[in-house]
Amino acid sequence: MYKIVDKTELAASVKRIEIEAPEIAKKILPGQFIMLRVDEPGERIPLTVVEKNIDQGTITLIFQEIGRTTKKLAALEIGEDVLDLIGPLGHSTEIKKYGAVVAIGGGVGVAEILPVAKAYRSVGNQVIGIIGARTKELIILEKEMRSACDQLYVTTDDGSYGEKGFVSDILKRILTNHLITPACQVLVGGQSPNYPDLVYAIGPLPMMKVVTEVTRPYQIKTIVSLNPIMVDGTGMCGSCRLEVGGETKLGCCDGPEFDGHLVNWDLIILRNKRFLEEEKKALDR
Repeated sequence: MYKIVDKTELAASVKRIEIEAPEIAKKILPGQFIMLRVDEPGERIPLTVVEKNIDQGTITLIFQEIGRTTKKLAALEIGEDVLDLIGPLGHSTEIKKYGAVVAIGGGVGVAEILPVAKAYRSVGNQVIGIIGARTKELIILEKEMRSACDQLYVTTDDGSYGEKGFVSDILKRILTNHLITPACQVLVGGQSPNYPDLVYAIGPLPMMKVVTEVTRPYQIKTIVSLNPIMVDGTGMCGSCRLEVGGETKLGCCDGPEFDGHLVNWDLIILRNKRFLEEEKKALDR
């Protein structure tokens, strides 16, 4: 059993919980995830670890209440337990000095981009952050992202906060107007000093697809963290299979990070919809 030691609400239906998991806290790295099961009859769901505290033996998870399982998890209070945690799972982010890195988080994806942005900056990269949500009330971790980035842009779909539009709009403007600052002008692998050397995106699948199409003409390396439907997270079920570069890959074992320019986006978007009716029935029950 894994005890919840802290719980806060970051936005409407978005919860932050801290759980005792000392063995996972010792080993988890940026980009990796855990599989969680609330109780015996429940399903397993993947969640990215946002923070870890090795001294206290805890990990921090941030999630949005969408379906039956996340609503059950959100209903637990401090002092209560979740039944299962398995991890670390997946490959960690390759952290090295690229030069200028644009870190993009959409919606709850901001929670997942935060540790990645911190890690890239810790090895000397200049990190430009872009975060967005549908409305002001759904923006999370802005303060933390400002601390993790050299520069941060904030967008909302409805214009209620930051700039009106999408995270991809800001990325387009950066690339079109060569807005990488002088401190970021580091030549890596022949890349133009006025373009970022890496774009890393986490968020809804349509958002990540658009980001890859924005960077494709510039041939900028673009990494995405994918969230195909997982059952066990260890490669046994095959539920999270996707197509990357014409080859079948498993999101849990081969990912969760992939070259966004090689992902078959239409296929993963279609496969992620295959249990919508069953999910709705479970939530209704």
